Amino acid sequence: MTDELAPFDFELPRDNIATEPARPRDSAKLLHVRPEAGTDMHVVRDLPDLLREGDLLIANNTEVIRAQLSATRGEARIGITLDRILADGSWHALARNSRKLRSGDVLQFGNDAVTATIVTNEGDGAIALRFSVEGDAFDAFLERVGALALPPYIERPLGPTAQDDTDYRTIFSQFRGAVAAPTAGLHFTPELLAALDARGIQRRTLTLHVGAGTFLPVRSSISEHRMHAEWGEINAETAAAINETRARGGRVVAVGTTSLRLLESAAREDGIVEPWRGETSIFIKPGYRFRAVDVLMTNFHLPRSTLFMLVCAFSGTDTMREVYTRAIADGLRFYSYGDACLLERAP
Repeated sequence: MTDELAPFDFELPRDNIATEPARPRDSAKLLHVRPEAGTDMHVVRDLPDLLREGDLLIANNTEVIRAQLSATRGEARIGITLDRILADGSWHALARNSRKLRSGDVLQFGNDAVTATIVTNEGDGAIALRFSVEGDAFDAFLERVGALALPPYIERPLGPTAQDDTDYRTIFSQFRGAVAAPTAGLHFTPELLAALDARGIQRRTLTLHVGAGTFLPVRSSISEHRMHAEWGEINAETAAAINETRARGGRVVAVGTTSLRLLESAAREDGIVEPWRGETSIFIKPGYRFRAVDVLMTNFHLPRSTLFMLVCAFSGTDTMREVYTRAIADGLRFYSYGDACLLERAP
């Protein structure tokens, strides 16, 4: 039997995995990928020259929270990674050592006064829990006892550092709620934004709170894989700018797969994007017909991941396999703190 994940698999040497970002951020390498015209090497600060006057850049303005918590229930230690807030104010989370948790169990967080009560145990490490505080008091609680939920490939044996608190946040950060950073946005600096403005490239933002499920690989088959839901919003101003740009022949440039996924979730069949608010679990893979996005800036992704499938859908599987082979051979840096590529959409 053939392995349907084989086209999305590749060997990645450990030396290609970035554990620190480029400094300055916009000095990271940038591969410009045009499926019918080849691939050229640049750096991120070249982005204004690679885009066109009148293009519209859409970035994710979510802000990362300290989503990693260490709790106890009696003598048992429970590791918790917050995933997303639910409509009733409780939180969906992924938990380690959660098998014996029951509805009504109360979790303690060291000597902190804040507690959490288990609402449901969904199995396979997924739980819902309600904290004893909300709003500003909850934010203050996370600052006291939480830690950044860095991806497992960023090795921090002693936990995230103070430098990670700065490095793992984008210049667009505005609305708290993400577990993981929208990493394409990590490359932007004030100087780069000024250069984009001077080039006549418009900018707008949207919000997609990236969840813990973004780290999960495809374990079984593509057809059986289910994406974790993530909450997002596109306001009326951003939707209007997208539609106006496309109406006059400009291109919509998504900064990161999170921006792209929300834009495609909100787009109608005719490509019109309307104001949108809610959860999306869209799974984009080869065969998908893109409606809203013309160009994608994104980092280099994990083998057999839904994000690598997404870029294959966008620029072609053969093209992206060639791009990744070149990136590995040229020593480009992969994953959250790594280098980036600017992808033109395949015809």
